Amino acid sequence: MSRTIYLLRHGQTVFNAEKRLQGHCDSPLTEQGEAQALAMGATLRALLDCPEEWAVYVSPLGRAQQTARLVCRQLGLPAECIRTDRRLMELGLGEWETRRIPELLEICPALAAGEPDWYTRAPGAESFARIAGRLDEWLRDDSVPQRVIVVAHGLSGAVMRGIYAGMEYAALWRQDLPQDAFFRLQDGRIARIACAAGQPA
Repeated sequence: MSRTIYLLRHGQTVFNAEKRLQGHCDSPLTEQGEAQALAMGATLRALLDCPEEWAVYVSPLGRAQQTARLVCRQLGLPAECIRTDRRLMELGLGEWETRRIPELLEICPALAAGEPDWYTRAPGAESFARIAGRLDEWLRDDSVPQRVIVVAHGLSGAVMRGIYAGMEYAALWRQDLPQDAFFRLQDGRIARIACAAGQPA
């Protein structure tokens, strides 16, 4: 794959702070999440000689859109450059969406046992095959430019990185899901790029 991808997760949301699962539902960025988004944008600005030469692809969910607008502001790019792509959406978590993780510990043995793919056990959850299929389709899409910034989610980002690097299933689910760092996918390799702390002022 000759394409270079900068893969970002949205900043912290209200549900993240409350330890609630989001999936296809949504909540806005917290003050810290906004600071994280601005830190990602500032870090990208230092890396990219000509930000205007990069396409910006974003999940349609509000938290990703909000993050992308803040990143674009730091890059000096207009919000109109953002391209929304449903294939980048987070894994749908079915009946567990909006539930707090501490509550789920009591009812889901897989979560309590630390099984890395416990997200897929939710009643009505999107299957791994489905999310992997849509992300693999995006990665193989020749219409996506060769230089692209992606703003997506924790789980969808992990699945994309796993597909890109050819990871085994268990290793894919054990990846970190940072909001204070992002990833460069280039020449079949993945590099983690740390950002500033991103704490609220």
